[in-house]
Amino acid sequence: MTIRQGARQLATGQRSRLHVLHVDSGEDVVIAESGSLLFEAPNWTPDGAWLLVNGDGGLFRVAPSGGGLVPVGLGDVPGINNDHVLSPDGSSVFVSAFDGHLYEVVLATGESRRVSNDRGDHFMHFLHGVSPDGQTLAYIGLQIEPDGSVLTNVWTIPAAGGIDVQLTDDRYPDDGSEYSPDGAWIYFNSERGSSTPGHAQLFRMAIDGSNVQQLTDDERVNWFPHPSPDGSRIAFVSFPPGTLGHPADLPVLLRLIEADGTVRDLISLFGGQGTINVASWAPDGRRLAYVDYPIEG
Repeated sequence: MTIRQGARQLATGQRSRLHVLHVDSGEDVVIAESGSLLFEAPNWTPDGAWLLVNGDGGLFRVAPSGGGLVPVGLGDVPGINNDHVLSPDGSSVFVSAFDGHLYEVVLATGESRRVSNDRGDHFMHFLHGVSPDGQTLAYIGLQIEPDGSVLTNVWTIPAAGGIDVQLTDDRYPDDGSEYSPDGAWIYFNSERGSSTPGHAQLFRMAIDGSNVQQLTDDERVNWFPHPSPDGSRIAFVSFPPGTLGHPADLPVLLRLIEADGTVRDLISLFGGQGTINVASWAPDGRRLAYVDYPIEG
């Protein structure tokens, strides 16, 4: 989630690098990099043929074997941020735009339409999940209160447009709402259960907002849970203790909750914001895509 603003830019001497990590073997391959375009948040198409990333307000695709970034037409959609997900059939992509709204874009034609409702300038939508049947989107609703404070809660909305449903209603910062592959759960990160500001952990809840369960409980700051395609494992990005929010340009870990509940480190990198904001598992469940942002010198 990125509060309404323009697209991020690389710092002097910094590069964006898109990796494909083989989770079990540890093989890690850089498939695209740039010293001019800050790209973020890789998604895989359901057929595994392409990866999508955003950058400079646009969307791009690249083959998992490597190659150049190819622009993806977004029709009349305003510039987008790093919260985008593909429909289960791969025919369209749902995106969060800098105007605070959600849009659907048909990939074959670039035809676009707005999905979200107008809740006023004080409310912004940040997309993270689409249900396995493609019927419902899970998003984070960010509401700016009259006193300037910010509330973030988990909401859903029909993918075709319709009435929003608020699933959480509290003052705990929530983010990263993503469906389980069987459609029974929504995974998210939250600061609930902690008295330390910024100390986010991973949770899941039933799709009606009931039965909230905590999945991690450690000293690190854990964000963006991504269940594997078979639902047996969960990848996430882990920030250093004491981190507030999910900033860019920090030493972070990609970690994995195994099927037996144990947690292991996959890789350490320089990144954070933009690294794996959205679902980044390959359809085969054996590979993860992520972005890091090394700075020379």
